[in-house]
Amino acid sequence: MLTIVDKVLFLQNVDIFNHATTEELAFIGSIAREVEKPQGSVLFREDESADAMYLVVTGKVRLHKDDQEILVAGERQAFGTWALFDTEPRLMTATALEDVRLLRIEQEEFYDLLSDHIEITQSVFKALVQRIKRLIGN
Repeated sequence: MLTIVDKVLFLQNVDIFNHATTEELAFIGSIAREVEKPQGSVLFREDESADAMYLVVTGKVRLHKDDQEILVAGERQAFGTWALFDTEPRLMTATALEDVRLLRIEQEEFYDLLSDHIEITQSVFKALVQRIKRLIGN
């Protein structure tokens, strides 16, 4: 079981949290739940409603659309981060390539946290703006 300090260390590598302070990361870590899934488990499927983001603690997760591999997420990599902000259907399926241990942050709990901590909202918005600028090439 990860301590809050362990969770903070993992969360500081997630780009949407890169402007968050250690204290803010601790608040986020308090809602991050550990999940273990065996090899071959489907974490979510394409077209399902997005409700959580994930961070790989150990193992590997394959993100794919039909048979086409999009990405393999390994240790300390996050995936499904847009699910924290948007409930549109998932664009791909996530399948455990091996036994995995993950941190899962649910959208509803994240919104509750943001409503109580405006400073986290500001940090996340700053990171999202940077991400969008990178995507459009600025």
